[in-house]
Amino acid sequence: MNILITGGSGLIGQALIQHLNAERIIVLTRSPEKITKLLPDNIELITTIDDVDFNELDVVVNLAGEAIVDKRWSSAQKAIICQSRWQITQDLVEKIQAATKPPHSFISGSAIGFYGRQGAVAIDESYQDIHDEFSHHICHKWEKIALQAESEQTRVCLIRTGIVLANNGGALEKMLLPFKLGLGGPIASGEQFMSWIHIDDMVAVLLAAIYQPSLSGAINATAPMPVCNQEFSETLSAVLGRPCIFRVPGFVLRILMGESADLILYGQNVIPKKLLSNNFKFQYPTLEIALKQLLIPM
Repeated sequence: MNILITGGSGLIGQALIQHLNAERIIVLTRSPEKITKLLPDNIELITTIDDVDFNELDVVVNLAGEAIVDKRWSSAQKAIICQSRWQITQDLVEKIQAATKPPHSFISGSAIGFYGRQGAVAIDESYQDIHDEFSHHICHKWEKIALQAESEQTRVCLIRTGIVLANNGGALEKMLLPFKLGLGGPIASGEQFMSWIHIDDMVAVLLAAIYQPSLSGAINATAPMPVCNQEFSETLSAVLGRPCIFRVPGFVLRILMGESADLILYGQNVIPKKLLSNNFKFQYPTLEIALKQLLIPM
């Protein structure tokens, strides 16, 4: 199998590459010198998709995109967040459409932000009562572009990713310091849901999307047991053996993060119905099991 990956130097991309069994793995990057150290020696690096023949590809995995919460959402930053997803996806779609023998699968990133802010109601891939806000705007257009690659020859999967928990980056790394110091706790009311997934299960979801023709369309990449922020905070504190007595007021996050604080102050109770219906087995279905594996040395 020949696979092209965008976003291969990111948290999810690096983890996926370590588990891929493919004859040829090609990674699109703007900085070959930087990511050579991050990836195995057998990876081919390209700086433009013009350097690869899409007739020779079996699968395209599109994980590229500017980090969504690392900077305040100025108008300029919003444009960067959007275009870093939309433009590369459009470029890939056009290459797939132009190929005589296109890749049989296009696995394209998205996020549970597609649903916008929600309450406690459980949401699966069929949910239609979307809250229209910036996160939905990004994902809706991102998915719409990706679906243009769909044909009798090419299957499209849209991976609506939740909060990915890993011990080498991502959201958990940002949370750890205050919790380790005993200063962690719930945010605002703590009632907002956090739909999370262990990095190993995230990789397994992508592998399932690559290898299982029965999977297509939107796929919620979240663990089957989401929790509210209060429970997440209490579980993380317990695993670390630290107290959970502080609460972060919402207005503090608003001061620090501006509009992007909405991603933390509101949430979604997302259920991976399509994966469960396709007999996907989660290695880390509960938060406690996931956090213990990531944080407690064996």
